[in-house]
Amino acid sequence: MNWKTLSSKYLFKRNWLTLREDECERPDGKIISPYYVYEFPEWVAALALTKDNKVILVKQYRHALGETLLELPGGCVDDTDKSFEEAIARELIEETGYRFDKIEYLCKTSANPSTNNNLLRAYLATGGEKITDQKLDEGEDIEVLLFSIDEVKQLIRDNQLMQSMHVTALLYGLEKLGELKY
Repeated sequence: MNWKTLSSKYLFKRNWLTLREDECERPDGKIISPYYVYEFPEWVAALALTKDNKVILVKQYRHALGETLLELPGGCVDDTDKSFEEAIARELIEETGYRFDKIEYLCKTSANPSTNNNLLRAYLATGGEKITDQKLDEGEDIEVLLFSIDEVKQLIRDNQLMQSMHVTALLYGLEKLGELKY
């Protein structure tokens, strides 16, 4: 079922968004042109638990929706990060000021695999301890909030977490923690 890319050209290329136009051939020979692909950096996020088992969520304004949302801490993988694990450890320090004893891989997920070329890698970070102040990027304004696991499960039930990839990561993390009942 895989398509063959016959040609690609960039229509727009900036730091946070790259738009590519492809000409593709399906296995049955049909040509699909143009097919637009949004290129983004790889992303990481974590279900982060403090030493006393509190879940760290971050609250920040998301301009595309015009809303302030609760999310998992995380962000873009930088060129200087040697691994996804290093990227999430760095993001956790920058956004929350917490360092973690253990970081375990949970899953990878896509925001929209029909148009976006990147993935989010999600982790479970445990044993968190506040060691520093936040080190936010320019333009970031992030409030760190602590919740019990039960409160986070209720936030999911009440549809209070809108970032779909973060909800996916939370569900994988809660499953790993034995906190989901089927």
